[in-house]
Amino acid sequence: MGILIEETLSANSNTQTVIDDDNELGLMAVRLANAAAFPMVLKAALELGVFDTLYAEAARTNSFLSPSEIASRLPTTPRNPEAPVLLDRMLRLLASYSMVKCGKVSSGKVERVYRAEPICRFFLKDNIQDIGSLASQVIVNFDSVFLNTWAQLKDVVLEGGDAFGRAHGGMKLFDYMGTDERFSKLFNQTGFTIAVVKKALEVYQGFKDVNVLVDVGGGVGNTLGVVTSKYPNIKGINFDLTCALAQAPSYPGVEHWSVACAVKPQMYRIHIGSRTG
Repeated sequence: MGILIEETLSANSNTQTVIDDDNELGLMAVRLANAAAFPMVLKAALELGVFDTLYAEAARTNSFLSPSEIASRLPTTPRNPEAPVLLDRMLRLLASYSMVKCGKVSSGKVERVYRAEPICRFFLKDNIQDIGSLASQVIVNFDSVFLNTWAQLKDVVLEGGDAFGRAHGGMKLFDYMGTDERFSKLFNQTGFTIAVVKKALEVYQGFKDVNVLVDVGGGVGNTLGVVTSKYPNIKGINFDLTCALAQAPSYPGVEHWSVACAVKPQMYRIHIGSRTG
């Protein structure tokens, strides 16, 4: 055995401290054992529109809202009379991750109230074109299609193969998307690429002399849309599967070119869009 060099992979410097107290270790172990609760609560909060509701109120008045007030302002009003109680429990967990701020008010009885923290703006459904939204990313990552894929991890380690294929009848991801319109639409709504590309273009100047730019596997064209908005002289060609482009919006300077799903690209190439602007 060679020389051992320990490597710290934690992004949180607080976890680098050696914990030798059994109580502290026990609490950490319990938190890890229940770690699945956070992403599922986060997903539900995004689907319900909790962050959008809290952020809109914070932008208007910078005030806190009670769970009952939040429930009454959601895009879909809950029919469940226990909804405020459930929202309170969800928000307490989100507060422990500093996604919302928690306070208490007393008006005959003590009640918890909540306000959006700044990080919430990265999870707003209608914030895609500004800084990019991670809302759809979370929702698609914890959709049953991907959760069923993760469930194959142990068997892939032991037996090999492709986790997605094992979970979905041998199909590859993009072939599967051609058979599941709901999931395909969800997958193509993920918009954080916009934020990443915008940041990159603040420092990267490599596109300034480009006349034609082709994005192979460009999805709905978010990346090219950002590039051509900064460099309108560029003719963008967004090339992907027909099923991927089914929900593709129109971007100035971008043409959408498609290839039929589940076939070789060189066999079927169809022009389904036109340059605008």
